[in-house]
Amino acid sequence: MEKEKQGTLYIVGTPIGNLGDITIRALETLKKVDVILAEDTRHTLKLLNHFAIQKHLISYHRHNEDEKIKNVVELLDAGKDLALVSDAGMPIISDPGQNLIHYLVENHYAIETIPGVTAVITAIVKSGLDSTRFTFEGFLSVNKKQRRDRLLSLKEEVRTMVFYEAPHKILATLKDMKEAFGNRNICIAKELTKLHEEYRYTTFEQAITTIEEFGIKGELVLMIEGANINALKEEEQEKASKINAVALVEEYIEKGMAKKEAIKQVAKEKGVPKNEVYQEYLNS
Repeated sequence: MEKEKQGTLYIVGTPIGNLGDITIRALETLKKVDVILAEDTRHTLKLLNHFAIQKHLISYHRHNEDEKIKNVVELLDAGKDLALVSDAGMPIISDPGQNLIHYLVENHYAIETIPGVTAVITAIVKSGLDSTRFTFEGFLSVNKKQRRDRLLSLKEEVRTMVFYEAPHKILATLKDMKEAFGNRNICIAKELTKLHEEYRYTTFEQAITTIEEFGIKGELVLMIEGANINALKEEEQEKASKINAVALVEEYIEKGMAKKEAIKQVAKEKGVPKNEVYQEYLNS
């Protein structure tokens, strides 16, 4: 049961570029709350000034999130209404605020969501890739090993994958993705809803070549084609066939057949060259 005397926290979606995308409800909410929690107060102040809204701002970002929760709770307990905004789009999505919302939910505080634009949805509907089922992966780790491990864990993901990435890291990310996934169809969306918005329908190989030569600027959303189910099945069948060939050679050897004869027999049964079976046996 929600507490009755406390204030309400509003999660407010703001534009990701074009200020015309703000909703009437978002403006009404920002006007009526007592305090606004902002990821970057300077950035949010520009938005408020554009719409002639004057409010007390409190800095609430990734590095001070946990220590600010107590302050937020005190304000809510005092009956103050608060709005949580990020620099762009819907708060919480790859932005600070998740720990705060978790705490407020656990302790039955009143929370309302004021929907707005979010880059992941804006991008994928124009990506040309399958949007019926997709997975949002957010930002990859800056740690090289952690990033590659995560990408390898997604190698067999058949849904479209959506990532956020910064322009100074995109080239390294694309190269790591090509190594993990092979060459696939991708879409790179940049500067969404802004003056220089652009969608690039390309592949890993083409994108890497282009960016190496010309670079790329702006905030990016990267969408990757999911794995081909049939190709995955063929790969698994090929692996199974290799394992079976090696097991069969070993079985014949255990029965007393010479290794050379065992390899020759397995090659004959499978209808493949002897050296192919021999190499599989050596690599096992």
